[in-house]
Amino acid sequence: MPESPYKLELFFELSPDLLCIAGYDGRFKRINPAVSKVLGFSKDELLSGHVNDFIHPEDRAITTHVRTELTKKKPLYNFENRYITKTGEIVWLSWTSFPDDANQLIYAIAKNITHKKKEEHDRNLFLTNLTKVNSQLKQLTYQTAHDLRSPVNNLMAAFSLFDLKKVKNKEAAEFIHLLKRASENIQETLDKYVNDLNTKDGLKIVTEELNLAQCLENVLCSIRSLVETSQAKINCDFKAFETVIFNKEYLESIFLNLISNSIKYAFPGRPPVITIKTTLLHNAPQLIIEDNGLGFDMQKVKDKIFGLYQKFHNHVDSKGIGLYLVYNHVTNLGGTIVAEGKVNEGAKFTITFSV
Repeated sequence: MPESPYKLELFFELSPDLLCIAGYDGRFKRINPAVSKVLGFSKDELLSGHVNDFIHPEDRAITTHVRTELTKKKPLYNFENRYITKTGEIVWLSWTSFPDDANQLIYAIAKNITHKKKEEHDRNLFLTNLTKVNSQLKQLTYQTAHDLRSPVNNLMAAFSLFDLKKVKNKEAAEFIHLLKRASENIQETLDKYVNDLNTKDGLKIVTEELNLAQCLENVLCSIRSLVETSQAKINCDFKAFETVIFNKEYLESIFLNLISNSIKYAFPGRPPVITIKTTLLHNAPQLIIEDNGLGFDMQKVKDKIFGLYQKFHNHVDSKGIGLYLVYNHVTNLGGTIVAEGKVNEGAKFTITFSV
């Protein structure tokens, strides 16, 4: 038979994968340079030792088992185990092996999957931590909602004793009515939160067709005193579209957080002016909320603007939660939100709803 013109030996010597021939006795008979490169041992050190000498102690038993299966003429595919390098580092290898029973040999190819395993470990750690945080947040929400129900119920009981017809002062009667309505809104919200947490483990977000003006009115009613005290002027224009398919609690939370932020971060000595309008961009419905307040430096905050506990002004009531909630409300339902701002010239938030 004529000699092949192709130098097949180069496949063995130049392959970046680990190639080896081992005997049924568990010792390397031949290895390519990649094996020494990955494990850090010299060729002589690897050939003079037993395969188990280089395997992580916790993986030796299972490796011995699969090696025994190979001697029973059972090929091995994608078997993963850990090796310890000469410097003490752990590397993960994925093996494909075939037995040569006639010569009592095993031909094996391995890929270094250490990087993949690290990514898997980091991802699993992240998911574990995320699950723990979600559980803690759920418990905190339940406890907060539950604990607030009693004082709110007491407040409602106190309001039930008032007979507004006997209140002669018109301004006082209006003030009591305002407090009663705000308390009712709080009670309804708390009852809904507790009910949802008691009946749902998953995150099932209910959407419906909502009237933007009505949802905004509900929010403004709940913060009427804040708006009046700040002398805030709120301009609305919902001509582009008046309704949207969204979650009611989410939408009202968006209005509440963005409007209260506009008032909280108003420029000193300048009454806040808040503009809320709808528009269509390439048939995509957008809700725009902008103000004339302190604004922010976009170069400094652009990557952190919607992060949890991120604060951009030294305000005593700032908790760094409002924009985080707004962002999650929007994105959980497939939308996007973009922030714009200039220092001392105001902030603008553009929400694009999913269609």
